Amino acid sequence: MSRLITLIVPAFKQTLFMVSITTLFAVLIGTPIGVLLVSTRKKHILENNILHRTLSYIVNFGRSFPFIILMISIIPFTRLIVGTSIGTKAAIVPLTVATIPFYARVIENALLEVNWGIIEASQAMGATPIQIICKVLIPESMPAIVLGITITLVNVIGYSAMAGAVGGGGLGDLAIRYGYHRFDKEIMIWTVLLLIVIVQIIQFSGNFISKQINRR
Repeated sequence: MSRLITLIVPAFKQTLFMVSITTLFAVLIGTPIGVLLVSTRKKHILENNILHRTLSYIVNFGRSFPFIILMISIIPFTRLIVGTSIGTKAAIVPLTVATIPFYARVIENALLEVNWGIIEASQAMGATPIQIICKVLIPESMPAIVLGITITLVNVIGYSAMAGAVGGGGLGDLAIRYGYHRFDKEIMIWTVLLLIVIVQIIQFSGNFISKQINRR
């Protein structure tokens, strides 16, 4: 049991580190992209067909790559950013690159749920586009955004497990090195169970927070 704890605890910490940092960067970068995808649509508050199409193509292009292929194809970029292509810190780069377009679409879908009548009422009262974005679009869609962040976290956990295939660290790396290559069933079982527990906790927490916000 002590050997199991010695192996799993560091891998668990690495997974939490990768998932939290990746999601943070995805939210910081993906949110403005998602806002622009909505606000630059035809007949929206910042209508700009060229910008909307360009962003949409870029996001679609980013989402079209299977993660394992993306991770390998941007190794030079990863080395440029963190100085290495192996390890937990290196895995964060492809994880972030893969998650940003995914989260941007999540934000876009969340903002599109806002009733257009509320936006029109804000415009009638003289609100600027920035005010509408900050005081109408984002607050009104916050329950959906929280659920979107929840989905993103779960998605990143899946990506981080795949990162173990190329030495990315974390629970995925542990499962491959010990559970698969060394045929250690105990490590494999506990790793899978731990990942399931993490996902369940995140999903429950996200649903709970979203409901609490929605009641307000």
